[in-house]
Amino acid sequence: MWEVRSPSFWRAVFAEFFATMIYVFFGLGASLRWGAGPLNVLQVALAFGLAAATLVQALGHVSGAHLNPAVTLAFLVGAQLSLLRALFYMLAQLLGGVAGAAVLYGVTPTAVRGNLALNTIHPGVTLAQATTVEVFLTLQFVLCIFASYDERHNGRVGSVALAIGFSLVLGHLFGMYYTGAGMNPARSFAPAVITRNFSNHWVYWVGPIIGATLGVLIYDFVFCPRLRGLAERLAILKGERVADSRASPAPTGDPLELKTQAL
Repeated sequence: MWEVRSPSFWRAVFAEFFATMIYVFFGLGASLRWGAGPLNVLQVALAFGLAAATLVQALGHVSGAHLNPAVTLAFLVGAQLSLLRALFYMLAQLLGGVAGAAVLYGVTPTAVRGNLALNTIHPGVTLAQATTVEVFLTLQFVLCIFASYDERHNGRVGSVALAIGFSLVLGHLFGMYYTGAGMNPARSFAPAVITRNFSNHWVYWVGPIIGATLGVLIYDFVFCPRLRGLAERLAILKGERVADSRASPAPTGDPLELKTQAL
């Protein structure tokens, strides 16, 4: 329980709450229809992507800026953070998302706000197809996050924040036509709570959870295997203090940890 006694732990939890609130507020706000024309998919995709990139840049060093229970679950499956921290992160993300949707609902005219939800499955798409789309959208997003945060990329160039943001843009450009591009249970849960509309809501949990789990397993065990014993993984999950592999450079070929707390 040493994490709970650490001020940095609570700063990280609050950062997840605050960042998810801002993410939902701006992302959903950009998706509101103020006119009679069709929804501008590019505008919505860029809004979510730029919001995520901005928050990763601003708060990534505080909490990792997950903003997403599925992403936090991926780090948990990969033994990159403790179970306790993961649970607090997920709760903070869900509450932050609801707070962001509530503020947006309150400041938006009744005729415009609608149900605030992008979570609309196209009439021609079955629930199985919608779930599969959500799996693939989240899979590519989590792969991008793990690859971008991985310090073993000694020769990597570019911005971690922008890479993650563009991955979200890509997911929305494709997925909005199918499901509204959930990719994030907190973002989907928030408007559902505010408007009390949970129609087919399970799709936006099951799809991202499966996609995130597949993403971390593929990255950690296929593309970039990390040599770590079961005892070490259990110690991390239990929140026990372990040696920080980032404290000094490791010899060539030795595994390095992902940046879960900082960029």
